[in-house]
Amino acid sequence: MLNTDNTAGLAPAEVILPGETEPPISASVVGITHSRAMLQLACVILGYIGVYLCRKNFAVAVPMLQTAFGANKAQVGAIDSYATIAYALGKLLLGPLIIDRIGGKICFFVALLGVALFGGLSAFAVSLPTLGIFYMANRFCGSAGWESMVKIVPDWFPAKHLSLAMAFLSLSFVFGGVCSLLLAGEIAQISNNNWHAVLGFPSIILLVIIGICWLILSREKKTTAAVGAPKIEWRLSRILELAAIPQFWIVCALSFILTITRETFNVWTVDFLKTETGGHMSSALAALLSTPFDAAGAVGILLLGWILDRILPQHRNWLLFGILTAVAALTMLLPHIAITKLWLIVTIIGLIGFLSYGPYSLLAGVLAVEIKGKDFVATVAGLVDAAGYLSGIISGYFFGRILDYGGYKMGFHFLGATMLVAALLCFGLYGQKKQPLHPSYESSL
Repeated sequence: MLNTDNTAGLAPAEVILPGETEPPISASVVGITHSRAMLQLACVILGYIGVYLCRKNFAVAVPMLQTAFGANKAQVGAIDSYATIAYALGKLLLGPLIIDRIGGKICFFVALLGVALFGGLSAFAVSLPTLGIFYMANRFCGSAGWESMVKIVPDWFPAKHLSLAMAFLSLSFVFGGVCSLLLAGEIAQISNNNWHAVLGFPSIILLVIIGICWLILSREKKTTAAVGAPKIEWRLSRILELAAIPQFWIVCALSFILTITRETFNVWTVDFLKTETGGHMSSALAALLSTPFDAAGAVGILLLGWILDRILPQHRNWLLFGILTAVAALTMLLPHIAITKLWLIVTIIGLIGFLSYGPYSLLAGVLAVEIKGKDFVATVAGLVDAAGYLSGIISGYFFGRILDYGGYKMGFHFLGATMLVAALLCFGLYGQKKQPLHPSYESSL
């Protein structure tokens, strides 16, 4: 049972008032048009892609930073670890204390402006510690982006369409990763591997994106049901109630482990390909060959959402267990493939993204809405994401230490073992009670 509060767990368009036995008429009939809702959704997706342009470009810059500053993998990885800790702190603080209290739209724009500012300043860093400070500030500001989006998007869709809307929203960080790698790789090619250009130029593009988002969201419209729905008062005691929900802790644990995999491939895939080829592969080509992880992940997100709507809850445990077990096996296999079979290595990287992104996207998306409802979605999503990104220190500094000690064979074996733990945790995610993933699913049949 994912929801312990019958009304709070429902999306605004499906709140059942006292004495009613049926949900009110769908807002899609009397409120915001579907085309307008999709335009606003596309707008925030574009904005979050812009955040990633100033975030995942760091992965392309990793080999350049090692050369420019004479640093080893652990030293450069430490920047990502500290920045991820700053990101996790932002998730813990901004969602519960700010976003759920003052609203998502203003926080969305403040987050984008902060990322653009500190992303641009990174290009002028004169040392690794200075770069680390700017990148930490970049990630702290960016931590408000996702919670701000999941706070405002439920206002645009009735509950029966919210799961699909959240699935499309999840594509923002996937396509953001692809666009960031391709853009940073092209900048590296044009600038002759100038890390200043790789880290700084995407901020200019983000400023343009902010202008586009402002033109669209300044005329934001909400569903009639969302505007008229009773608002639940924000209280600290309701946050503490999360401790009594076992599935909340399981979701946090899954977030912790799945984020290790996601962040590891985000940060180290380019370096893995260049290392395995003896440094002969260009940064642009390595960045291009890294994109299947995110590109295939986008397909995996939509496919898993489609499948989960069509199987019983008690079968979802086995499905997720099988998916994550396959991810573990593929991850352990990856370093054993001969570099001469580059097509096979890239295929496996794509398969890992395809299988792992689907389960990952559920955690701080639809499940965050259902655990405590829309009025606390930024809080729940922030806590779940924070649990995940606290693991970033493992994917950054400690994974770098493992690579310095035992190479990518030891690193990927460690990563596969952690994924097996996540697979076992899936058996506690859904109980035996035949409950649909979304609380309003039955009422929409």
